[in-house]
Amino acid sequence: MPQNFCEIMSRRGFVEWCSDAPELGQKMERETVTGYVGFDPSADSLHVGNMVPIMGLAWLQRLGHRPIALAGGGTGLIGDPSGKTKERQLLSQDRVVHNVECIKKQLAKFLDFDCGSASAIMPNNHDWLSKISFIEFLRDTGKFFPVNVLINREYVRSRIDDPEKSITYTELSYILLQAYDFDHLYREFGCALQMGGNDQQGNIIGGIDLIRKRGGGQAYGLTFRLLLTASGAKFGKSEEGAVYLDPAKTSPYKFYQFWINTDDRDIGRLLRTYSFESLESIESLMERHTAHPERREAQKLLAWDMTARVHGNETAAKVRDASAVLFGERDARSSDASLLDTLAAEIPTADIAAPLPLPLVDCILASGGAASKGEARRKTREGGIYVNGERVPDDSRVLNSDDLLEGGYVQLRIGKKDFRLLRFNR
Repeated sequence: MPQNFCEIMSRRGFVEWCSDAPELGQKMERETVTGYVGFDPSADSLHVGNMVPIMGLAWLQRLGHRPIALAGGGTGLIGDPSGKTKERQLLSQDRVVHNVECIKKQLAKFLDFDCGSASAIMPNNHDWLSKISFIEFLRDTGKFFPVNVLINREYVRSRIDDPEKSITYTELSYILLQAYDFDHLYREFGCALQMGGNDQQGNIIGGIDLIRKRGGGQAYGLTFRLLLTASGAKFGKSEEGAVYLDPAKTSPYKFYQFWINTDDRDIGRLLRTYSFESLESIESLMERHTAHPERREAQKLLAWDMTARVHGNETAAKVRDASAVLFGERDARSSDASLLDTLAAEIPTADIAAPLPLPLVDCILASGGAASKGEARRKTREGGIYVNGERVPDDSRVLNSDDLLEGGYVQLRIGKKDFRLLRFNR
């Protein structure tokens, strides 16, 4: 049976704004509601910043409703000006088509495109926008949009008032195109709900108004809260930039580490947002986490859940085990060569051609863990050097064949967080 999506998502902290929320909630309890989110194909991979609307669609389907992931193959050729201070570079048609195909494959990991009446669909707005003549669009759509309403939108006004950031007619037309999309989906698929980030509220209202003015229909809008970390930063980026779902852009190991490194102050909120765990289960987990935060039980659950969903269980298990070796939660000596190969691709790794035995200080120097042998000796005497997880306080220590792990590796830790590998000729 369909459930009240609005109420459930509000309890999980998703909802910033919803038009006619009581009426929409009642409708969702009576019948299956079709809702959509638009995805801008400006890149060939989604990233963690896209995950809130993705989870919104996934929850919509789980609660008995029908999700539409709209590919912006047409609007992507224009570019959404919302939140932008300048016009972005327009993409070629071939590039947009390629990006749409990549995005669909990633969305299929969260949405079921073959489950009966609630199956997700992914139409491309290029299919209908490309067929409209300019005169037809002005007569049938443009006449419903007063210019004074358009230019009074905050992001439009900010561009108009600054000559160096002026907004083009092309960008301004995006508002009408998005409204047309909502109206088209309403007429063709019975889509009564549009969802998006909180910067999309004005655009969504434009679509609701167009549906009402053109055919007397009733549609609804919902926006998701902007997800900020406890430090006030926009969630979804690491020190290296955006965290992508494409393993060629962000490796599965780094993807896993992104979630593992979640601040304790944020983890409860992120579990409610990015996992399908029940609120009761999350509350119980957070009680255990609060009692023993050093175990990072909550972070491990979220990291596993997201990595397994995006990259598959086998890959998630490999990067989880690699992380456990790195941080001393698993004995390095029990690791196989493939696991250590995974680590070697992620942390500094030095290939050592000289035969064993070799002085440890020479190996530390070769790894880049010290600028000189003197520094390497000092760090060792101070207890800051670990070999395969064991502290080595003796600066005369020599590495020999007994120290080799599978694949000819030796794990070095210098201080608390500087992890390195040595790889000897096999």
